[in-house]
Amino acid sequence: MSMAVVGLMAGMALGFAGYFGGFGAFLLVAALGAIGFVAGKFLDGDLEAGDFFRNRDGRDSDRRR
Repeated sequence: MSMAVVGLMAGMALGFAGYFGGFGAFLLVAALGAIGFVAGKFLDGDLEAGDFFRNRDGRDSDRRR
């Protein structure tokens, strides 16, 4: 499935949630979609937990020397 189709489905889900459930439902669907996206990236192997905990300059911490 192409990324355009996935984006279309996500947009439609957010639209339905916003229309039928209000702004709170819209935010809930958006947050759960983001969590699902990150979980999918982890399962695909495109993302590792260490990516969130590295220093900004790219060097390891001083404790690892």
